[in-house]
Amino acid sequence: MIALLVSCGTEPDREPEQVRPSVLAVPPPAVAPPDGGVDPPPVRVLPEGGPPLPTTERPQLQLTAWAESMSDELNIPRAALQAYGYAAGAVAQSHPGCGLGWTTLAGIGAIESSHGRYGGARLDETGRPSIPIIGLPLDGSHGVKRIEDTDGGRLDGDPVFDRAIGPLQFIPTTWERWAVDADGDGVADPNDIDDAALAAAEYLCTVGGDLQDPDRFWVALLDYNESHDYGQDVLDHADHYGRTSRTLFGTD
Repeated sequence: MIALLVSCGTEPDREPEQVRPSVLAVPPPAVAPPDGGVDPPPVRVLPEGGPPLPTTERPQLQLTAWAESMSDELNIPRAALQAYGYAAGAVAQSHPGCGLGWTTLAGIGAIESSHGRYGGARLDETGRPSIPIIGLPLDGSHGVKRIEDTDGGRLDGDPVFDRAIGPLQFIPTTWERWAVDADGDGVADPNDIDDAALAAAEYLCTVGGDLQDPDRFWVALLDYNESHDYGQDVLDHADHYGRTSRTLFGTD
């Protein structure tokens, strides 16, 4: 399990209609998989184990023009769109039968942290929130699981209970399993949306297999977060992003 059963919860300091597309003129709940939207151009995937790269060589920048073309209309920060698109492109190469679209990652990012904007945070150009995004303590209250501390508070700052971390809300034990340095800066960091998006993509493809199969899609999504309401929210957001992006590009 990656995310909290109850995610960060409250919306960032923005008008609700701007951050929850499900309350806009969105079609009725979609069946899985969601609309995949306008595909990003093919990406050159960064090989593992190379020397650290400067931020000017962040591989997600390959998708600058693609993200720029629809960031404002989708209300998704450019760095987040780049991260989602790159992660989808990377798993298309590492898991060619998976069929994970960037819109699914965007749906998860929307629910978990409004794409790194929870609590007034803003993503910088490298995909890191201006303030850490730390979830509630997993102390067994308020509808969340009880998970006592597993990392000495190293990632989440809590030496008593685990908390979910970063824009995609990984708990420490899950991050330890799926951690990846997606942008080549030499650090696998759950607070970095580049790393978190690729880790989530690898997780979903490994658990679900063929995500174009509705049953397998739901297996993966419910393994990510054991809540049907959560899954439907992700699906609604993802479908909205896909349909809107295709409308913008005139491919609808």
